[in-house]
Amino acid sequence: MPTSDPISIEFPTRRRGQLSPPDEYAELRARPGLVKSALPNGSTVWLVTRHEDVRTVLTDPRISASPTHPGFPTIGRNGTVPHPDQIPGWFVAYDPPDHTRFRKALIPEFTVRRVGELRPAVQRIVDGRIDAMLAGGTTADLVAAFALPVPSLIICELLGVPRTDRELFESRTQILVTFTSTDDERDAAAQDLLLYINKLIAMKQRFPGRDLTSRLLRAGVLTPKEISGVALLLLIAGHETTANNIALGVVMLLLNRQWINAPGVVEEVLRYLSVADRVALRVAVEDVEIGGQLIRAGEGIVPLGASANHDEGTFGHAEQFDPSRSARHHVAFGYGVHQCLGQNLVRIEMDTVFGTLFRRIPTLELDQAVEDLPFKYDGVLFGLHALPVRW
Repeated sequence: MPTSDPISIEFPTRRRGQLSPPDEYAELRARPGLVKSALPNGSTVWLVTRHEDVRTVLTDPRISASPTHPGFPTIGRNGTVPHPDQIPGWFVAYDPPDHTRFRKALIPEFTVRRVGELRPAVQRIVDGRIDAMLAGGTTADLVAAFALPVPSLIICELLGVPRTDRELFESRTQILVTFTSTDDERDAAAQDLLLYINKLIAMKQRFPGRDLTSRLLRAGVLTPKEISGVALLLLIAGHETTANNIALGVVMLLLNRQWINAPGVVEEVLRYLSVADRVALRVAVEDVEIGGQLIRAGEGIVPLGASANHDEGTFGHAEQFDPSRSARHHVAFGYGVHQCLGQNLVRIEMDTVFGTLFRRIPTLELDQAVEDLPFKYDGVLFGLHALPVRW
């Protein structure tokens, strides 16, 4: 059985060429077994890099997503997974059967048919943000003016947040996902959002509407406090990942204009960029063998999504951006019971964004060299702090 001594690599590692995964990932995939590496806090984890092994980790019941278990890894403050007693309803940190209860309650809300009903609202929001950009001149920061507000406003629509309150919702969310925010600012913003969400739930109890919050309350499967945690999770987890995919996806398409209208562009953007590379943190709760490597109970595991999505054994010429390939088996949304519930909504958002933005602003181009763009190298999620564009 292969074993692997800790090796000296910079982790988290920087991407090569700004957009592609780190060169080290290919080297790690070529090593037998798994790779043991040190996190910035000094703890060690097993890095899982191959597509098949990552999917095995994400489906093996002997491996837990719960931070309540000893040995669960932490990657910086922004990478810390909340404990259940901190935010009830943050169900991505639960294991079955607790996780199953939440997932069953939410699955009907994220079917292709249900999220398809949101497409007119998504189109209206996207057009509204483009109108605002065009009214402001011939240049913009696409992150601040478009990529961040679009998913925020869509989640407001989903949750039933009144339009008069969306400025508060969006401003607090931006604090949470902005790299330069202090810990105190993030804590205050999270508290403001939780307070607001609790008020929203109380309002929906009295005056229900045709929104996810009202439907969850009517179903009675989750408590109001749990629904509050679910709403915060949808806001934070769904907001920044989508915003990063939008901004970086625009860069990819500006560099590869021949693919702008390709049918498979959304899936290939998701696969190629893999912005949520390191979010699926895990810990073994029993001894388990992955990729020929024995992982002991209590040892942390980091499945690397970007590495799995660039595994040459699964995706031919994985280093090439090619929307003509079949990329639906990527793990950008995770895999198994914890696979992202909101993936159908994300696909509609990205499809609408790319189709509308380049149609309405055909002369859109970068206003800064790619190598000079402010990439989020140090965050848990990969993305851009800003994206200067002109037209």
